[in-house]
Amino acid sequence: MEPHAYNVNIEWNSDRKGTMSSPELNNTIEVATPPNFPKGMEGIWSPEHLFTAAVASCLMTTFLSIAENSKLDFVSFKIESKGILEQIDGKFLMTRVELYPVVVIALEKDRERAERILQKSEAACLISNSVKAKIEMKAVIEVMAIAA
Repeated sequence: MEPHAYNVNIEWNSDRKGTMSSPELNNTIEVATPPNFPKGMEGIWSPEHLFTAAVASCLMTTFLSIAENSKLDFVSFKIESKGILEQIDGKFLMTRVELYPVVVIALEKDRERAERILQKSEAACLISNSVKAKIEMKAVIEVMAIAA
């Protein structure tokens, strides 16, 4: 496969805030220093949020691809994630991303396969494989309750 490029442009607006865009996309996103840093801003996406989102969304899209190829019949997928920022040796690092995916399946017989597909997805996620922060996944497989 040939290399792919993903273009992102950032333009400073004011204070510690800018606008992120891509010539390949229609939407823009405000980005700012997070509130736990000096002059940080609340309620605006930060690089730390985007880093965490990149890992979580990569797990989702990788899962969707592998589940489709494996013909796994699932009802829903959602994920909560937490990126952990620490100061180590005087440098700030995103040291860990905790992933909490929940896959709802219709049939108990698909539980082990859903677990295997989640594990394959975690191992194949290109964003996780590209960062040095530890990526931890704590998955839940639920069977949809069928009304009697």
